[in-house]
Amino acid sequence: MQVPADQPRFSDPKRAAILKHARRAFVRDGFAGAKMEPIAREAGVSTATLYAVFEGKAELFAAVIEDAADDFQRLMGHVRSAGGPAPERLTHFATAYARFMSDPFIRSVFRLVMAERPRFRDVAMRFFDRGKSDFGGVLMQALREMDETGELRVSHPSWAAGQLMGMIEHPVFFMPLVTGDEVRAVRDPEEIAADAVETFMARYGA
Repeated sequence: MQVPADQPRFSDPKRAAILKHARRAFVRDGFAGAKMEPIAREAGVSTATLYAVFEGKAELFAAVIEDAADDFQRLMGHVRSAGGPAPERLTHFATAYARFMSDPFIRSVFRLVMAERPRFRDVAMRFFDRGKSDFGGVLMQALREMDETGELRVSHPSWAAGQLMGMIEHPVFFMPLVTGDEVRAVRDPEEIAADAVETFMARYGA
C-alpha cells in the first residue's frame, strides 16, 4: 500500500520487523487472535507507526502472506540455474523442493492461508498461484529443455511436473499437514527426492 503523502515514510527495516513479528503472531494465533499492539511492541515500533505503515489488520495480513511468498520464491530461486545431465538436474530440484516442503514453518504458513481463505480469498489465490509459478513453472521449463535435448520424453510437461512434485509432496508435506505433524515421513527428504527422480526417470527417460 502507499503511505499517505502527509505521513512519514518509514525505513525498510521497520517494515521488515513488523512483517516478521506479524507473521509469527498470525501463524501462532490466527487472524482473529493476533493483536496489533503486541505485534508493534515485539517489532520495536509504536502502535501509531504500525498503523502509519498498515491501515489495519487486514492490510497487514495481506502483506504478511505476500512477504511469505517472496521468501519462498527466493528460497527456490537457485534451482533455476541448475545444469548438468537430466538425473542430476532433476535431483537438484527434487532435493531442494523436498527440503523446502518438509520445513515445519512452511507448513504453518500454508495452514494459515488455508484457514483464512474464506476471509481472504483473493490473498489466498494469489499465494497459491505464485506457488504454482515459482515451483511448477521452474520444473516445467526444465522438462521442456530436457525433452528438446532428447534426455527425456515428455509430451505433457505439466503432467510430468505434477507427478514428480506429487511423489515428493505426499510424504513430506501433505501427510504431516493433514495429521497436524503427528505422522511424518520415515525417510529423509534427500532419500525421498532420490526415489522420486529414479521413478520419474524410469517413466520419462529417453
